[in-house]
Amino acid sequence: MIRRMGRPGLLGTMARTAAITGTATAVHRSMTRAADRRVQDRAAADAYYAQQAQASPMPATAPPQQATVPTATGNVEDMTSKLSKLGELHAQGVLSDTEFAAAKAKLLS
Repeated sequence: MIRRMGRPGLLGTMARTAAITGTATAVHRSMTRAADRRVQDRAAADAYYAQQAQASPMPATAPPQQATVPTATGNVEDMTSKLSKLGELHAQGVLSDTEFAAAKAKLLS
């Protein structure tokens, strides 16, 4: 068998071209998948953050309710109902502990 020196023959050129094309196709496919994965991960993160922002908005602070002082002719039932209203406002978080204590002291004095 005669060995050729110099340029490769037709079969060698075809084999080299097929190897280069296959490698380029595999690299392109891998890079496309990685880019698609990054886009999907970013979209999922954005959706998660949007959902969290909608689920727990910043609580709006309501102005504290002013407790009214009962008049000298007020009865015990009126004071009891006002104390229970203060307790409900405190339980709902409208009044802080210090505001509740001040309003209760004002009501009882």
